[in-house]
Amino acid sequence: MTEQPQTTDAPVEPAGQRSPEPPPAPAPDPSPAPAGDGAPVPAPRKDRRVLRAVLRWTAVVTVFAALGAGTAYGITRADRTDLPGLATESDGRWAYPEIERPPLPSGSPGPFDSANLVNAHYADLRALLLPAPEGATDDKALHGADGWLPTKDLLELYTAEADQEEVGQLLTDHGLRHVAARGWTTADGTRTRIYLLQFGTAEVVDELFGALVRYDRPEYALSGAAGTTNDEDYPASAVPAQITRYAYDEAEPYGPEQVRQAYVQAGDVIGLVVQSRKGTAAAVPFRQTVTLQSELLA
Repeated sequence: MTEQPQTTDAPVEPAGQRSPEPPPAPAPDPSPAPAGDGAPVPAPRKDRRVLRAVLRWTAVVTVFAALGAGTAYGITRADRTDLPGLATESDGRWAYPEIERPPLPSGSPGPFDSANLVNAHYADLRALLLPAPEGATDDKALHGADGWLPTKDLLELYTAEADQEEVGQLLTDHGLRHVAARGWTTADGTRTRIYLLQFGTAEVVDELFGALVRYDRPEYALSGAAGTTNDEDYPASAVPAQITRYAYDEAEPYGPEQVRQAYVQAGDVIGLVVQSRKGTAAAVPFRQTVTLQSELLA
């Protein structure tokens, strides 16, 4: 089983040791010697700017109702056949490289720090995109100019021309600043596309997010996914508490490809993850990708 990206915690220096106990006294119940006066040395604080993202797959344990520890997917025993939608020996996870959040500009707070009243992401949005898993082929069409994707390329995701115009107007009205995107195709033909849209404040994003999604379906249909259903096997608790996430599966019968999609709200950023594959698209790598991208934005 492939391990997920791991993070390391700063070591904690040992607390002061107790003085050795004196030789046993003749009395049947000798009292223990008092502890030495050494005090615990506090562990060094982690630097928030270089904090390795809490991107282990532990948060998604609840998705599969299987508890475990040690691996990033919360599974240590060969009980993967108990996972919803998985009945094979492989659990279907992708092998991502080590992932860490990009450094913040000097003096800037994290998006959900108490000092950050607008929940802004001050790190470079392009550096907050989830990297491709090992062995995947990069989608150069999503690189854009200097890493910024033109808005018209994003709008081409939507099936109806009227929807493209309406979504485009919504983005303009809510002050879209820029779009960063990344995509790849894995060896089994699964295509992944991730889009991060940044706005001025979390309040603006909250209003726009409500115009884009409903519980059971997105407001605007993506190409190849005219009908959708809520991915009810992927609970909200699988992503960080600061993140709002709506995940959808294409309703059956599928077209030539099965399309999965998720909208993510994180402070001043809206994320859209789209995954498709000819025939069927597996749930595990989709949920894995959405959760890891959510962790990067948290």
